[in-house]
Formats: sequence, C-alpha cells, structure tokens
Amino acid sequence: MNKTLNTTLFIAIFAIITILAMVAGFQYDWPDNIHTDYGFPLTYATHTTSTFAGPANIWYVDTVNLAVDLVLWLGTLTVLAAIMQIVLNKKQTK
Repeated sequence: MNKTLNTTLFIAIFAIITILAMVAGFQYDWPDNIHTDYGFPLTYATHTTSTFAGPANIWYVDTVNLAVDLVLWLGTLTVLAAIMQIVLNKKQTK
C-alpha cells in the first residue's frame, strides 16, 4: 500500500469515529429524571424527556463544549495524520 492510501484510509476511519463520538447518546434513566447526553468526551447537549412533573422535551446545548469537542477530535486527527506522513516519508527515503 502506498502512503497516500494509508493516510486516506486512516483519515476516513478517524472521521467515522469522530462522527460516532459526536452523535452517540448516553441515556440516563433515573426515577424522577430521564435524559440523554450527547458528546464525547465533553457533553455538549442534554435532552430531558421525563421529569418528576411528567413528560418533558427540554434541550440544553452548550456551544463551548461542542466547540472544544470538535477542536479535540479534529486537532487529534490533524496531528496524527501529520505524524503518519512524517513516519511514512522517513520510511520511503530509506
């Protein structure tokens, strides 16, 4: 496999992992509060569907956490792709 294909494959797989981390929800069922948190590693959105008073449809979105999540995932992707290119270029020159 050539270095371009390796890097492209890595970026595609990492992009899929990033999308899954951003859209995956973790549901918490407590007797007086049912809600789903979105985002990994930081929770950027919470959707409350049930409270002590009854059914609810409340969204809380923290745009700072969303931005930090995106910076973490995309920054990690950029750094790892750059390291991968450097390593593959060193192997090719030998």
